[in-house]
Amino acid sequence: MSAYTGNLVCVRCGAVHPEPALELIGAGCPACVGANVLPQYDINVLPGVRPGWSRGRATLPLVDGQPGLFRYRALLPISDDVTPVSLGEGGTPVVELPRLADSIGLRGVWVKDESRNPTWSYKDRLAAVATTKAVELGAETVVVASTGNHGAAVAAYAARAGLRCVVLTLASVPATMKTLMQAYGAEVVALPTPADRWHLMGELVRARGWMAMSGYADPPAGSHPYGVDGYKTIAYELVEQLPAPPDAVVVPVAYGDGLAGIARGFADLAALGIIARVPRLIAAEPFGPLARALATGADTAGPVPVGPSVAFSTASPFGTQQSLAALRGSNGAAVATPDNDEIMDAQLALAGGSGLYLEASSVTAVVALRRAGLGPGETAVVIGTSTGLKDVGATAARLGEVPVIEPTIVALDKVLR
Repeated sequence: MSAYTGNLVCVRCGAVHPEPALELIGAGCPACVGANVLPQYDINVLPGVRPGWSRGRATLPLVDGQPGLFRYRALLPISDDVTPVSLGEGGTPVVELPRLADSIGLRGVWVKDESRNPTWSYKDRLAAVATTKAVELGAETVVVASTGNHGAAVAAYAARAGLRCVVLTLASVPATMKTLMQAYGAEVVALPTPADRWHLMGELVRARGWMAMSGYADPPAGSHPYGVDGYKTIAYELVEQLPAPPDAVVVPVAYGDGLAGIARGFADLAALGIIARVPRLIAAEPFGPLARALATGADTAGPVPVGPSVAFSTASPFGTQQSLAALRGSNGAAVATPDNDEIMDAQLALAGGSGLYLEASSVTAVVALRRAGLGPGETAVVIGTSTGLKDVGATAARLGEVPVIEPTIVALDKVLR
């Protein structure tokens, strides 16, 4: 039995919108600019589960025989009778980073390596739930605005479900990203600006009845509300995988879908009595709209000045209401990471020192962790959102040419470090 009530609730004003509310998917609350609507749950309906139990007495309600992250479907916004659209997502490893912990002076640091998902990013969690909901609600075509990971994930899961997928992207995105989206069968077109994508998507939703799989509000409100809750499963897995809940979780952020979902997952765990407190959430963002809003007490985040960034997929001038709610609800923080050289140095240091090659946007979380001001007795998890293989060119530009040598030890010694 699912705890989902069938309602979507505005993260800002609390207005309740009964499902299906298709016009709100990707657009957010009609009364609150920049505010997403997210699923509502009543965990009291779950067999044997009551809020407020002490740690150790309550356990996560799991559903046997379900693929991928749908083992947690009792806490996901899908009907009990719908067949999940899954590629085996979730269950990604938590890898300890002792060298990074020592260099920062923390008791422990781990990375939740989301590059192990089917399309090599954490967007698969969103896509799995959002596509399942699209099937449940009878959608035939899905449309997404994306610079890469989101579009690739939606394209793959739409292919799995037999849905038509249209991706609105930008000409500037790496060729690898375009290839991935097209390889999964999506029809991909590029537009001049991000806002152009949003405006066209809104027209398609209203005129054609296509389901938006990402946000199209301007300024942004957040993504597919059902898909956001796919990220809740990251919190569930962390508590199952780690010896104790971390003190902090660092998340790369653009419009805060992952951040909001992870916060909601920890809130579920606290309500179930599985954890005593919600970890502090820290947003890593290239240009700092959330950091500025938290520092000034503002109700909105951004716009702030932006420039070229190797972390292009998170380089937004705006934050969202769902991001602010997640950070303020966990006594969290946001850290700007604008320095491209620092990001790429961190990428190579992590790859060469720990064996993990993460995308530049993902590595902003490592940069932010170094600046987060955590204490020596604390622990932290970095969410490794995507693989560096999505943008090999950015890394290659920082590396030297591979030398061609004669087949002798003398020639080899001349080029070895």
